[in-house]
Amino acid sequence: MAIQQGATDAFATGLMNGVYNFTTDSFKIALYTGSASLGPDTAIYTSANEVVATGYTAGGIALTVSVAPTSANNTAYISFTNVTWNAALTASGALIYKSGGTNPTVCVLDFGSAKTSTTTFTIQFPTANSSDAIIRIT
Repeated sequence: MAIQQGATDAFATGLMNGVYNFTTDSFKIALYTGSASLGPDTAIYTSANEVVATGYTAGGIALTVSVAPTSANNTAYISFTNVTWNAALTASGALIYKSGGTNPTVCVLDFGSAKTSTTTFTIQFPTANSSDAIIRIT
């Protein structure tokens, strides 16, 4: 399996079981090489094929919820503040996960190809609304 974008099965069942609270829990985002095997069945954070680079720390960096859980047009959504690594690195995807406990996953991001930076690497999240937010539930 390559990198398959989307919410993870752990996230879907975790929502039903009260595992995630986007107002009080901490979340992180980790970067991965094209050799990573990430997808719907990725249940917990993994360091396998995570990016290794000066200026990048295993486990990724903390995310800040920029739009708390909200709803409009019969869709609940949240978003995060853009994140930046001050590092020269190459990544093909990312994993968002809850930091703490077993580190359960939220979703996998596939960049479509290897993206390379020479000084800073930024992930820009889409507009936080019911049509575009990174996490939407209808």
